[in-house]
Amino acid sequence: MKYNVYDLGQLKRGDRVQVTLSGNAANVRLMDSSNYQSYKNGRSHRYAGGLATKSPIVLGVPNSGHWYVTVDLQGLRGTVRSSVRVLPNALPEYREPALSTVPSLVHRPDDFPNMDDGQSMIEYDVFISHASEDKDDVVRPLAYALKSEGLKVWYDEFELRIGDSLRRKIDIGLARSKFGIVVLSNNFIKKGWTNYELDGIITKANTGEQVVLPIWHNISKKEVIDFSPSLADKLARNTATYTVEEIASEIAELIKIN
Repeated sequence: MKYNVYDLGQLKRGDRVQVTLSGNAANVRLMDSSNYQSYKNGRSHRYAGGLATKSPIVLGVPNSGHWYVTVDLQGLRGTVRSSVRVLPNALPEYREPALSTVPSLVHRPDDFPNMDDGQSMIEYDVFISHASEDKDDVVRPLAYALKSEGLKVWYDEFELRIGDSLRRKIDIGLARSKFGIVVLSNNFIKKGWTNYELDGIITKANTGEQVVLPIWHNISKKEVIDFSPSLADKLARNTATYTVEEIASEIAELIKIN
């Protein structure tokens, strides 16, 4: 039996091989070394491919190893010309730069404002501003994940007690936190308290006393722009592409180098 053979050399699992035919349908087989030897000697063999009636066809390499492509007309009539090439692999999935590599987020002030008694006002690593509707999905898991990373977290369920003044507690949390995490969602935009917290975070960010870290949750870029163009322009993490654990790990890494 006459056939065309293409020695593809070493290929990795997931590589793609394109076979182009001209003139006729043909049998196309992608085989590793062992199966190619069996094919060549007329023995039973395994392959990827089959009768190709359209061109080009693309075959995926199932395992790393040495691979061959054969093209033959067994059981067919006519003539065929063929060419084979290994397709370039797709680029790795784009991931935004790690928070710890973004210069604008690295915050190393020479000192922080002091209280009258001489004690530093910075008591918390992060203050989490959020809408209560987002607690179950994002905020509570994030707060506990940050806490498990060894961070001091101002989160209302950790800090508020019966009889506490909500506004005073929030003011203390804002004033004494190094980073302000803002969980932006449609629920957040509709709330009054969240806007009060956000004003405090942005004020401290503008004076260099605090770094704002937005987290987008079930919200589009247009919705963020409509709400706050300045927030839309800041590097953020989106719960659609990052898990809560990944976000917490990145934030912890960033805070620990500051």
